[in-house]
Amino acid sequence: MFKGFKKFISRGNMIDMAVGVVMGAAVTSVVNSIVNSLINPLIAMIFGKPNMNNLLTFTFNHSTISFGAILGALLNFLMIAVAVYFCILVPINKFRDMSESIFKKKDDEDEKKEISTDQQTVDLLKEISEELKDIKANANADAGDDTEAAVSVRGRSANPIMKS
Repeated sequence: MFKGFKKFISRGNMIDMAVGVVMGAAVTSVVNSIVNSLINPLIAMIFGKPNMNNLLTFTFNHSTISFGAILGALLNFLMIAVAVYFCILVPINKFRDMSESIFKKKDDEDEKKEISTDQQTVDLLKEISEELKDIKANANADAGDDTEAAVSVRGRSANPIMKS
């Protein structure tokens, strides 16, 4: 039971979600600060009220509809979305594109450096052929030297030019 829970907690998606919640909380506090310290005072200068909660409110039968509170929430949402997009997603996408282009260049260079299997086979066969020719030439030279040495030891020479 605990192994399953541990697996669930340590799963990649769960960790990503936890990071997202923490980042969202951090961005939310920044956006709330911007709204409370910059936007609400601007609204107060224009409309004469410190925030939009009481702006555009209608009361009917003891029920209050506040379009200002809705506009404030939408403004907070848009500010958070803009902050997340430009401060988190755009840099991550740029980094991802740069890393993909670097890896793609390396892969292209590796593919250019790689020789096809057919070409590798031909090259290997050529090397084998050269080695066999060298071995055959060395064997013939060694056999000729041994024969001459054996004949000259007996007092005769197989080469008519050579005299014993």
